[in-house]
Amino acid sequence: DGSAIIDANVVMSGLLSSDSESPTARILNAMIAGDGVFILSLTLLVEYRNVLLRPRLQKRHGLTAAEIDQILEDITLNAAMREPEASTAPAPDPGDSHLWSLFAAVPKAVLVSGDRLLLEQPPTGRTLLSPRAYWDLRERGAF
Repeated sequence: DGSAIIDANVVMSGLLSSDSESPTARILNAMIAGDGVFILSLTLLVEYRNVLLRPRLQKRHGLTAAEIDQILEDITLNAAMREPEASTAPAPDPGDSHLWSLFAAVPKAVLVSGDRLLLEQPPTGRTLLSPRAYWDLRERGAF
């Protein structure tokens, strides 16, 4: 159905990118603009916020908590919200168990991540893509 779940590392990278044409920056901008179908859960939204407000990262991007909240509000307004049950299949990275559950709950969605551990171990029959591969497919009209 062309929907995508975007890992927090992609959102973080998009916000920190100095190249507005980088795949991660383009994905983040599409999420903010509502250009595409992006799947989000409250838990994933909280993860986005926690990551973006880490002191080291906040120093790099220079945005206030209010500015981050506005970006996240825009993303939320344009997202398809889902609240998944816990997945029975363990995530390759235990820290990504909620992301894995969300991915399992939306069978037609692709998961976009920069996490090599996830990219190398997709669930059978599911699509995990790097930000570049996802954006290349978008540009060809696949999403």
